[in-house]
Amino acid sequence: MTRPGPVPAAVEAAGPAVGAAPGRVVSLAAVLLVAAGLRSAITAVGPVLDQIGADYRLDELALGLLGALPLVGFAVVSPLVHRVSGRAGAERTVLWAAVALVLATVLRSAPGVWWLWIGTAGIGAAVAVGNVLLPAIVKRDRAHRISLATGGYTAVMTGCAAVASGLSAPLAAATGSWRWAVGCWAVVTALAALVWWAQTRRRPADAPPTVPDVLPTTPPAALWRHAGAWHVTAFMGLQSCCYFLLVTWLPSIEAARGLPAQTTGQYLLVAQVLSILAGLAVTVVMGRRRDQRWVAVGCTLPAVVAAVGLLVLPSAVLVWAVALGVSTGTSLVVALALMGLRSRTSTQTARLSGLAQSGGYALAALSVVVAGAVGHLAGPTAVPFVILAVALAQLGVAPLAGRPRYIGGDAEPGRDRQP
Repeated sequence: MTRPGPVPAAVEAAGPAVGAAPGRVVSLAAVLLVAAGLRSAITAVGPVLDQIGADYRLDELALGLLGALPLVGFAVVSPLVHRVSGRAGAERTVLWAAVALVLATVLRSAPGVWWLWIGTAGIGAAVAVGNVLLPAIVKRDRAHRISLATGGYTAVMTGCAAVASGLSAPLAAATGSWRWAVGCWAVVTALAALVWWAQTRRRPADAPPTVPDVLPTTPPAALWRHAGAWHVTAFMGLQSCCYFLLVTWLPSIEAARGLPAQTTGQYLLVAQVLSILAGLAVTVVMGRRRDQRWVAVGCTLPAVVAAVGLLVLPSAVLVWAVALGVSTGTSLVVALALMGLRSRTSTQTARLSGLAQSGGYALAALSVVVAGAVGHLAGPTAVPFVILAVALAQLGVAPLAGRPRYIGGDAEPGRDRQP
């Protein structure tokens, strides 16, 4: 059985985070700030979704399509990202995406229903770049601590998403408009763009844009033919379904049961804060195991319990929201870490990430649209049936995605720390 050796020094030198300590700090700050903006522009919408619908006279089906639009952007743009970054470099590609995300977030809040749709689509396209490249950058710069580094930036991403969910309704009430509540998060991404600009200037002009494949790797086309790549894609997609169903439809489910908008936003905030802690905790378990099958299964079970609870005991909605938050928080860390753990090089990680996030978010988009159709026909209180179906599917694929095997190669890839 062939196992990968240590990453050669020449390859490590190509990464932007290797070198002086200040460079490492800038690199880490850049990754964390970009992560901070990857979800907040999306999760801020859920608590004020009813206000957006009332303002533009959109029914539940149209709101479901609106919630799915960023995910469609993820699915369409993700397969293209590694090609663009291969030419322009990862740092420059992320910088352009951060600037685009600022503009799209501002446009979405401009008066006019068309700006709502155009801005939302732009947000999806810009966020897709960060979704794909952050796991590859972590693989490149922190190959020996993939699970820990992934847990760190995922915690920041989820934390900012939680703050956006919790503050969206109060900001809308304080300003008298949902536009300020969803548009103010452009400031976070603008700060990320400034730090990432410093990252691109710090990188030597003659450095290669990406780390070369010096280790054996699966050709791009072969990923589409490898069952393991589709297992990771399915797990990524199904956990994304649960997350976006949670942040998009939980406030509407609670509102249909008579809870005020600010209370539903607070519940969503609590669920996501606890998901951060759970996501950090799961990195400890992952870092000590070669086999992530039982970790993936354990992350999925709370979602199944939560979906059943929302159907049979809806009065305990806070408990089920927390259970869903714990499941989505831990499952996201596992899904993103698997992209690095199941690939040999950062370039292959970017390819696997592009495939997993394209197919995965296409599935997530479909689930949000289906939930919108179900909510339109039977009311928001029927949406937990969709969550239950998704959670059961994730439970079925979890043991397959967690198997210790490189994509297109040897079994048992080992721990984060390579021998």
